[in-house]
Amino acid sequence: MDHADDAFDLPFPHRHLLGTQNLSRGDIERILDLSERFIDQNRQANKHRTDLYGRTQINLFFENSTRTLTSFELAGKRLGIDVINMNTEVSSTKKGETLIDTAMTLNAMHPDVLVVRHPDSGAVDLLAQKMDCAVINAGDGKHEHPTQALLDALTIRQRLKRLEGLTVAICGDVAHSRVARSNIHLLNTMGAHVRVIAPPTLLPTGIARLGATPFIDMREGLKDADVVMMLRLQRERMTGSFLPSVREYFHYYGLDHDKLACAKPDALIMHPGPMNRGVEIDTEVADDIHRSVIREQVEMGVAVRMAVLLLLTPKQGNGGPANG
Repeated sequence: MDHADDAFDLPFPHRHLLGTQNLSRGDIERILDLSERFIDQNRQANKHRTDLYGRTQINLFFENSTRTLTSFELAGKRLGIDVINMNTEVSSTKKGETLIDTAMTLNAMHPDVLVVRHPDSGAVDLLAQKMDCAVINAGDGKHEHPTQALLDALTIRQRLKRLEGLTVAICGDVAHSRVARSNIHLLNTMGAHVRVIAPPTLLPTGIARLGATPFIDMREGLKDADVVMMLRLQRERMTGSFLPSVREYFHYYGLDHDKLACAKPDALIMHPGPMNRGVEIDTEVADDIHRSVIREQVEMGVAVRMAVLLLLTPKQGNGGPANG
């Protein structure tokens, strides 16, 4: 594959990617279209490109991650970027350095793009205000996880050829899920119908104002759905008692073939990972070779992150990303 053509060398209208809420339909389609160019490339023996040769990417993850961190690292390296993973377990933030001081330190290193995951909502936005380079949100607290929503959209579009008009049911721990929020914003922008299904304790107040129809009964919420997106129970974010027991949770809200029968016969099965088998999803359902696209989501993640890096990172010979 040659370098991205002139259409993708035009300035992207956003300097950072902090969420999906402020992305237009055109922005989303542009990212997904560019991502599609990388899918076949990533399946070739030679996956290396030089679009961003000489640029520097710092991955700053304050929360543990396997899929997202590895995906961003692969995406950067396949575009020719020098990628640095900062170990926050031994960083100066553990010694009391503030986030703003961290930003000043990183600025002095002149990176071209900073990828950040942080346990506090809004922390990535604060860093973006202080950094001279592009900042990509790899997940902040319960707020947003934009590249996850983009890779989910790409996965759906690859299989079903569209997003508009589809009914997508997002099931599980909606209250603590940044994945749910980013998907709700993106899917609404793209013209999909979004449902959220959860026990009352895991349904945030005001969810309908975000553009999602809430359901307590899982079978009712899954009726005629085109896509069933399961969410991980995020116990690390829970304070107090949200669930009577894991067994009872699976009985009412775990995805098995019986509940899945309420959705369309060819409904896609999704999960952002990591999965708790037997808690959110039955093993046979998760491994259904005809309907589960969970592994495809991981593959699409690298392509999406390559597209985002290419759009936000300054290339040789231009002035860098547009302000926004």
